[in-house]
Parts: sequence; structure tokens; C-alpha cells
Amino acid sequence: MAGSELPQAAHNGRISPPTRSGNNGHTDEAALVARARDGDLPAFEYLVAIYQRRLFRLAYRMLRDRGDAEDVVQDTLAAGWRMLPTLTREEAFGGWIYRTATNRCLDVLRHRTAHPQDLPGADPLADAAAVVAARESVLESDPHHTAEVAAELETLRRALALLPADQRACWLLREIHGQSYAEIGAALRISPQAVRGRLSRAREHLAAAMAQWH
Repeated sequence: MAGSELPQAAHNGRISPPTRSGNNGHTDEAALVARARDGDLPAFEYLVAIYQRRLFRLAYRMLRDRGDAEDVVQDTLAAGWRMLPTLTREEAFGGWIYRTATNRCLDVLRHRTAHPQDLPGADPLADAAAVVAARESVLESDPHHTAEVAAELETLRRALALLPADQRACWLLREIHGQSYAEIGAALRISPQAVRGRLSRAREHLAAAMAQWH
């Protein structure tokens, strides 16, 4: 992608964490952002390590296509690198990253609506189903239970896919990524009250879809 590449060390996936700081041994994210803003590439590499997988989970569940999700993550992190020199509050980096990734996902979905096409049947919850199945097989548990869990996850996947994009984004950001109403509102450019309403409708739809499993 011309003009959107990550610094090479962060792009190639080989990330060496910077020296940890603080009395509790944990790297302080705000300090990492400050160092990255000053051009410290290892600090930015560690930020990539923190956010890359989180953003992929969000984008994959929003878009249900691995290639599109990878593109969103790449574009978002590259934009984050370019944005750093203008950042005035280190604590704002995480919110900015989530907001940018969410909006890029919504752009992709709007493009799909304008240009309909049959997409591969990607399953954003397939990994969870596989983990459950593997764990059950190791424990030599009842295979019928494993099949039930997989069927329940499939029902949830289909129900999520039927939600309007903004409701799906609200539900994923709240239930999967633990974002506050204010953070979700900033990401979607709506008020926290509007987030609450969309989240309520999403939960009602999902509850109805999952009723057979309760």
C-alpha cells in the first residue's frame, strides 16, 4: 500500500520489546507512546505488539474476511505511526487507534453495500470453536457437547452478521473489547446515549437469536 507502510521492523512481525520500566515491571503505555513519538522505533514496535492482535480480532469480527481485516490493521497502525508527531496526549493513543480501526471497518462495509459481492464464508468465531473442540477431545469429553458448543457459536456468528454495522460495532467494542460508552461514541462519532440505544437493540436481537441456547 503506497504511502501507508509501517516501519520495516514493525511490519515484519519480529518485535523486540524495549526495556521495561517502573517499580512493578510493567511497561507504561503512555511512556511508550511518548518514546515512539520521539522516533524510538523499538517503542513503536512494542505498541504494535500490544494492538495488532486486538485490532485484528475487532476487524475480523466486523468484516468476516481475513484479507480485509489484515488490511485494516495494517492501514490503522501505519496511520498511527504517521499521527504520532501530532499527538498531544499520550493517553489518547489507544482511543485513537480503536476509533480509526472501527471507522476503516465501517468504510469497508459501506463499500461492500455500494458494490455487492459474494464474500467467502469466513467465521470470526471459528477459532473459539476449534479451541473448545480441541480441549474437549483432550479431556475425552462427550463429543455431543462439543457439537453443541460449535452450533451455539455458529448461531452467534450468524446473528452478529445480521446486525446493522453500527450495532455490531457497538456490541463488539463493548462486549469483546471492553470499551466505555464514551470511547465507543468517539469511535462511531455518536453520543454515548446513542451508543446505549444501539447496544440495547443489538443485545435484544442477539438474545432472541440465542434463545434456544438458554
